[in-house]
Amino acid sequence: MDYKVALGITATVLGFIGYFPYVRDTLRGTTRPHVFSWAVWGVMETIAFFAQIAKGAGAGAWATGTSAVIMFFIVGIALTHADKQIRLFDWVALSGALVGILLWRLTDNPLLAIIFVTIADAFGFIPTFRKAYHKPHEETLIEYIFSALKWIVSLFALGSFNLTTALYPISLIFTNSAFVAMAFVRRKNMKSM
Repeated sequence: MDYKVALGITATVLGFIGYFPYVRDTLRGTTRPHVFSWAVWGVMETIAFFAQIAKGAGAGAWATGTSAVIMFFIVGIALTHADKQIRLFDWVALSGALVGILLWRLTDNPLLAIIFVTIADAFGFIPTFRKAYHKPHEETLIEYIFSALKWIVSLFALGSFNLTTALYPISLIFTNSAFVAMAFVRRKNMKSM
């Protein structure tokens, strides 16, 4: 078996391992996903998957495609188990993500698609960052830890390593790691209060 195929499978499995506790905790009501973030991420992952495939990502894109499907599943369960506190800022973040999609469609260029998707994905993360800042215990952090690991492994599985195939996973390593660090600090600070 080609080592890139093995890494693509490993990245996909890490994704499933990370999403399982998140879905479980959402169904239990201990995790309250922000539906805007998950919807944006699902769309962005779908676009990134097709852009990566177009530029030869190979097995390195498998985690992206699988994540897109799971994210839409989480959107479905989030509609009944979500954080219902939608703020103006959340609408602004969602609008920023939608503008990213529009710009990508207007350019029809895989590299520009990834740049816009990366920016839009960051906008999509803002509602979850805001919610977790105030309610850090309403997130299952293991999902974000496994997500960062999944994206690290997927980088090494890329059939073609270029800006189009690598930018999005690199940005997700950073945003997931920053989110986990912020939530851990907030949890610690809330305990000491």
